[in-house]
Amino acid sequence: MKNIGFLSFGHWTPSPHSKTQTASDTLLQSIDLAVAAEEVGVDGAYFRVHHFARQLASPFPLLAAVGARTSRIEIGTGVIDMRYENPMYFAEDAGAADLISGGRLQLGISRGSPEQVIEGWRYFGYSPAEGETDADMARRHTEVMLQVLQGQGFAEPNPRPMFPNPPGLLRLEPHSEGLRQRIWWGAGSNATAEWAAQRGMNLMSSTLKDDETGEAFHIQQAKQIRAFREEWARHDHGFEPRVSVSRSIIPIVTDEDRAYFLGQRDAQDQIGMIDEKTRAIFGRSYTAEPDALVEELAKDEAIAEADTLLITVPNQLGVDYNAQLMSNFVEHVAKPLGWK
Repeated sequence: MKNIGFLSFGHWTPSPHSKTQTASDTLLQSIDLAVAAEEVGVDGAYFRVHHFARQLASPFPLLAAVGARTSRIEIGTGVIDMRYENPMYFAEDAGAADLISGGRLQLGISRGSPEQVIEGWRYFGYSPAEGETDADMARRHTEVMLQVLQGQGFAEPNPRPMFPNPPGLLRLEPHSEGLRQRIWWGAGSNATAEWAAQRGMNLMSSTLKDDETGEAFHIQQAKQIRAFREEWARHDHGFEPRVSVSRSIIPIVTDEDRAYFLGQRDAQDQIGMIDEKTRAIFGRSYTAEPDALVEELAKDEAIAEADTLLITVPNQLGVDYNAQLMSNFVEHVAKPLGWK
């Protein structure tokens, strides 16, 4: 059995061919898509976070709204760029959204990815300390946030408070018990996967990672997952970790599917440079009729290693199309593979 979720980038564009022409369209349809996904038996609704782009960017209002409209489905991110985050506000907003959802948040965070603007985090008021890189700053923000989510008091109370205080040092409120164990780190390399394991975060691995061995993407990703679990076993975090991988998977079932996707490219892994120093490998897309998908996905070593699979959805095609896509995947692919 596997948890099956969708991952939406939340694109919008004023193109007449798009069902999401405005930010409002994307936000409201994201809520409706999570409701529809829950109805067809999908386990998770996950949303990407990109700043300065016509995509989803401010996750917590959306997560809270999805939590209020659903009752079972996990609600998460993949991923929040911690270079842009105040760890205190993050902890407060996350606690509130988690309580609204009844403890269903699964928050993917990371050190960030290539951006729309140069050093966009500076516009948010954040700068690396002397000797730090922006990645170091993201990890520093993360360490503070993880500590605060433990729910232990750390702030000296005012001797003349506006309202009575409980005894001792104060913690941030609202605190949601258990949320600390539902933080995931989006790792792009084996080393950062091990770093996440050391700090007691679950592992989120996408369709992009550093090309560290020259092998096929799914083989490198499977090795990353095994390195994460081996490192986790060296620590006593008090709970078993989870691991997710994401994939672009389109079951070709209807004439509409064929018109949109049959014959699309990216059926093989791709190699590219995500910055001046980093050679990356991009995982292939899976687009085929269900029987062929079942055969191909059964060979994907990283999916076999993971307990959670996130399917990227073409959100600009609208709620109805994506709900049917997920239903087709569950019925015609996930069930034959024994994942559901």
